[in-house]
Amino acid sequence: MKRHNIIRYIALLALFVLATACKQELEFRTPHGDNSEKPGVVTDVAVTNLPGKAKITYKLPKDANLLYVKAVYQYGTGENAEVKSSIFVDTLLVEGFADTEQHDITLYAVSRNEVLSDPVVVKVKPLEAPFRKVFESIQVVNAFGGYNLSAANPTRDNISIIVMRKNSFNEFERDNFKSVYTKTDEIVSKIRGLDTLEQEFAIYVKDRWGNNSDTLFKAVKPIFEEKLDPGKFRTFVLPGDAPQVTNGAALQYAWDGRLGWPYTSFTHQINGGDQPHMITFDTGTLAQISRIWIRPFPEGVRYYYLSTMKRFEIYGSASPSLSGALDASWTLLGSYEVVKPSGLPYGTDNAEDQATAAAGFNWEVDLQAPKVRYIRIRCLENFAGGTAQSINELEVYGSAQ
Repeated sequence: MKRHNIIRYIALLALFVLATACKQELEFRTPHGDNSEKPGVVTDVAVTNLPGKAKITYKLPKDANLLYVKAVYQYGTGENAEVKSSIFVDTLLVEGFADTEQHDITLYAVSRNEVLSDPVVVKVKPLEAPFRKVFESIQVVNAFGGYNLSAANPTRDNISIIVMRKNSFNEFERDNFKSVYTKTDEIVSKIRGLDTLEQEFAIYVKDRWGNNSDTLFKAVKPIFEEKLDPGKFRTFVLPGDAPQVTNGAALQYAWDGRLGWPYTSFTHQINGGDQPHMITFDTGTLAQISRIWIRPFPEGVRYYYLSTMKRFEIYGSASPSLSGALDASWTLLGSYEVVKPSGLPYGTDNAEDQATAAAGFNWEVDLQAPKVRYIRIRCLENFAGGTAQSINELEVYGSAQ
C-alpha cells in the first residue's frame, strides 16, 4: 500500500508542476497590463521622398504600453498596404507607388493590447518609380540570330521585364524564356536562335508590387549568321606579330579542326618579347563579324594555365596597313577576359573548368563594327602572367551578305 501511495503522490506532483508551468507560460504571453486606453500619437513627422517610395521619421509617444507604429496606405495598384515598425526605431518605409502624385499615409501608434491611437495623416510625393526608369531605358537592337535587349536599373530594384510575342491566334502572350527577372543595375539579355524573318514583340516592366509600365512594341529582324569557311583562311604575318614556337606549332593550325599538340597556334614568349603578342590572319571573306569562337590549348588537363589568354583584344580590318601598326586601318572589335568558373587557384582546374574550356568560348563582336576581312588577336595577359598566347582552335561567324 505504501508503494502505491508513493506512486500516486509522484503522479499528482507531476501534474501540479505541469499545470503551474502552463499557467506561467500563458501569463507570459498575455499583453502587458489590461490598459485599453488609446496610446498617444506620433509627432514631429518628417518625410523624405524617394524613387517609388518614401521614408517617414517621427517621434514616438511616451507610453509604456506602446508596441509598434504602423502606416496604412495604398499601393499603386490600388491594393491596401500596411507597414509596421517596432518601438526601437523611429522610421517607416512606405513602398510600391507607381506615380509621382501626392498620397496620404495614415500613421497609428499601437499598444500591446492592439489599441490604435488617433490617426495622423502624412502626405508623401514619391519620385519616379524604378520600374518606370527601367522601361524608359530599354533598348532592343537586331543581332545575329536574334536581338539584344538592354536596360538600366541604377537602384537595383527587383523588376521583371516581360517579353510577349504573338501566338497561333495572333494574340500577344508572355514568353517566360525571353522575359527577364533581375535586380542587377545593368540589364543585358541576348536572345539567339530566332528566324531571320521580321517578328514583333511587346515589352513592359513590372515591379514586385504588381505595378506595370506602358508597353513597348518592337519589330525585330534578326541578322543572318553563318560560319565563315575556314578553307579560305590564310596566315597574314605583319611586322610586330609574335613568332610561333619552333617545335611544331603553326598559326594555320588554329583553324584546321584538329586538337592537341602540335596542331595549335602558340607564340614564343622569349623571341616575341614582353609586349602584347599579336597574330594576324586573312579570312578570305569580307563580312560583318558576329562572334569568334576560341578553344584554348590544354597543358594536360589544365586549360587556365601558361599561355592560355586571360585578357585580350580582337581587331578587324578590311584593308590593313602593311606596316603592322595598330593604326586607323584597324577597328577594335572587342576586349575580352577569360574567367575560370570555379575561381580555383592558378594551376588547379576542376571538372567544370575543364568542360567549359573544352567547349570553347564565344566572344561576341560589337554590332556597330564595320565589315572586315582580316583578324588580329592581341594578348594582353595570359594565365601565367606573360603575354604569349596559344589557341587550339578558332571559328569565325558572321554574315557576308
